[in-house]
Order: sequence, then structure tokens, then C-alpha cells
Amino acid sequence: MKEFIDLIKEREIGKCLENASLKNFTSYRVGGKASCIVYPKNTKKLIELLRLCNNHHVKYKVLGNGSNTLFSDDDYEGIIIKLDEFNEIKMLNQTTIRVGAGYSLMKLVHFATKKSLTGLEFAAGIPGTVGGAVYMNAGAYKSDMGYVVKKVKVLTPNYSVINMTNAELNFHYRSSFFQKHAGYICLEATIGLKRGNREEINRVNRERKERRQATQPLDFPSAGSVFRNPSNDYAGRLIEELGLKGLTKGGAQVSEKHANFVINLGNAKAKDIKELISFVHDTVLEKYNIDLKVEQEFVNWE
Repeated sequence: MKEFIDLIKEREIGKCLENASLKNFTSYRVGGKASCIVYPKNTKKLIELLRLCNNHHVKYKVLGNGSNTLFSDDDYEGIIIKLDEFNEIKMLNQTTIRVGAGYSLMKLVHFATKKSLTGLEFAAGIPGTVGGAVYMNAGAYKSDMGYVVKKVKVLTPNYSVINMTNAELNFHYRSSFFQKHAGYICLEATIGLKRGNREEINRVNRERKERRQATQPLDFPSAGSVFRNPSNDYAGRLIEELGLKGLTKGGAQVSEKHANFVINLGNAKAKDIKELISFVHDTVLEKYNIDLKVEQEFVNWE
């Protein structure tokens, strides 16, 4: 692996962080170390990096803010790719924004608000990147990225750069084309919004921020909602009804503030979190015959 990392540096792909703890790159604040975290300078360098990984049979993972990901405690023997350099943002017309995959979703909400554009209020407080939000079809308050994304610039597994329309991206509840087609990478998104009243947009953003602070355990590391809500119900309600609030495994706990959050009390292992999630899932399945779907992505558990 050392020789491969030296090759990445020789090719000047971008900044490299060797032997980096994934605790510093995921919102759960757990995980082993990655052989190298690489920040490609641009699309050309990203393609060069992917070719190198594939030609040398080195595994890789594209990671946004790590706000929906649970890495195992084992070291990740491969390359973590961060698209932080893909952070350009531009107004294409009065209501359309083109934004890079590495741009912060919360910063995008702020940008849209300053421009008096409405439609992204649902994303206020969601701590991911634009690329991660598109991948997960992040959403809240009965809206999601599928309502505002017009098209996405995509890198395909054969290294072609194409544009995909909203219809082609197959957005559904916390789901998108990307989750079912490995190797496709979101490079940038075109967001379509509407003109609105800035004061009203600010008011909605502020109210939702206050509501999050009041109802979610934001003072502890977590990855947001663990489970998708089943049809016509709420995962948090089911979990709370079973008396699982406050249930602890090692350093992980089902939040006493919101039952659909698992939090790191400070010294949790990834194993604690995963076992707690599995226990809650299995208990709900046994008691209610409801198979809750996990929103978060488990990486490096094989």
C-alpha cells in the first residue's frame, strides 16, 4: 500500500492524508484508520485516481461528510476519496444553482436564502455534502433532494462524464439511482428553486433549527435518524413504545431525547453502535413484524 500511496503523490492527484483515523471524518466519531484519504484536485485527477485504484486492485470509497456512515473498528485497507475540491457554486439564472458535490448542504441552504430562493428549507440543519445528499436523497419535512435537483453531472464506471436528469436519477424516499449503481459518482448538481421572501425563508429555517435542537440529541455524536420511517408510522414512536429509549451497549445509547437516534456517549466503538442498531431492528421486527430499513451505510464490515 505504501508504494501505491507514493504513486498517488507522484501523480499529484491531490492532498493525501496517510493512516488517517476515520473518527475524524465521520459524525459518529468512530472507526478504524484509512490507509489514505485523498482529495482529488479536479475531475481529471479523480479519473486518474480511480484508474490507478482499479488497475492496482485497491479498494476505494467516496465519502462526503461521513454524516450517514458507520465504518467498522477495523482499519480500511484502501483509499477514501473526498471531493472537497469540487466546491464551486454558480447561479445559472435567477432560480437555478449549479453546485459541486463537495459543497456543504447547509452552506447551500444559506446561499439560497441570501438569494431569496425557496425550496431548500427542508435541508436546513442536514450536515452532509451536496453529493452525499443526492446519493441518499436526503430530506425532511415531507421534502427531499428529489424535489429540487434538475440534473446531475455524473462520472460513470467507464470514466465518462454524463448528465443525468431528475427522472433518470430515480429519486424515492431516502433512495436514488446511485445507491443501486455502484461506481457512479455525483460530481455536481443543478438545483432548481423558486423566488421567495427572504424574511419568511429565514423564519422557517430558524424555526426548524430550533425544533431540531429541542427534539434531537445534537450535543452527542450521531448520524441522524437510524431507520427510515415505515409507511404511515414513525420509527422513533415504535422504538419508544418498546421502552428502548436509553438502552446502552458499551459506549453507545438509544437517545433518551429521540428514540430513532443512536448516540456515541464518548467512548463508543463502532461495534457497540452496530450491535445496538441490530438489537433495536430485531426487537421491532419481533414485536410488530415491521422490518425497519436502516438509513445509514455500513462500511468495512465484511
